Amino acid sequence: MSDDVHDSLIPYDEIVQDALRAVVGRVLQPIVGYDSLPGEHHFYITFKTQAAGVNIPAHLIAKFPDEMTIVLQNRFWDLHVADDHFSVGLSFNQTPSILTIPYAAITAFVDPSVNFGLQFQVSDDDAIQPEPHDEADNDRPDISTEDGSNVVTVDFGKKR
Repeated sequence: MSDDVHDSLIPYDEIVQDALRAVVGRVLQPIVGYDSLPGEHHFYITFKTQAAGVNIPAHLIAKFPDEMTIVLQNRFWDLHVADDHFSVGLSFNQTPSILTIPYAAITAFVDPSVNFGLQFQVSDDDAIQPEPHDEADNDRPDISTEDGSNVVTVDFGKKR
């Protein structure tokens, strides 16, 4: 077996992130038409306010220029769930607002009542990219074949 580790031509991490984001839509879909969540459920949804497709009032962007967390539990309205986003009415300081949030903008989804949570990576295509550098010795995983297998542990953490 070669010591070379090749970059995958299949974007597994993006595929997994997209699939997990679909969970958010599947969780929200059954509560469309309601104005509160059943039982003790409550959702904390954190998202990037500047991400493509996010539509929130300007005063919220001014207050939360990078990231914002909303809570869905009681007193929400007009929840609409689509394949790539959801929208919901919420009140901020007694000012009603409609928020449209693409799943791709979500960085976390948590329901603490049942100890469930998901964290996501949001790509910052407009962010300043670090300068190229020589590859460090620890940039690639150590592959051990002591047992003869070729199984490699995959880490879907942040790209380097």
